[in-house]
Amino acid sequence: MVKAIQVQYEHSPTLNTVVMVEKALKNADSLLSVAELKRLLPRQVNHNTLKVVLEYLEQSNKIVFTSRGITWIHEPNQNLKKAIKRGKSMQSLNELASKSKLTERDAALLARKVNHSIAKKHGLSK
Repeated sequence: MVKAIQVQYEHSPTLNTVVMVEKALKNADSLLSVAELKRLLPRQVNHNTLKVVLEYLEQSNKIVFTSRGITWIHEPNQNLKKAIKRGKSMQSLNELASKSKLTERDAALLARKVNHSIAKKHGLSK
């Protein structure tokens, strides 16, 4: 039996708030400060709630959040989207993965390099 782990925040964002912040960050042309992000949002969001949303987006590798600003870095895999649209079964995807010469470790290293490259492009590398 799987037990759900529930995390309680004093300021829990709704899904609508998370999506609203994601859209604002995706559509931004440059780095944003938290204050600039707040001004871009179509409705007010409590500062502590916004911090929870930004923490979630950073942990899920959708944004880079540094002292210089915030930028969107998540780019979904277009090949995966196409495969889902064509209705490929999980078995077919597993067959493709089993033929790949990349190990899990290699794939993780490649993902880190891509994320670092994107952050560097936007002047956010540490």
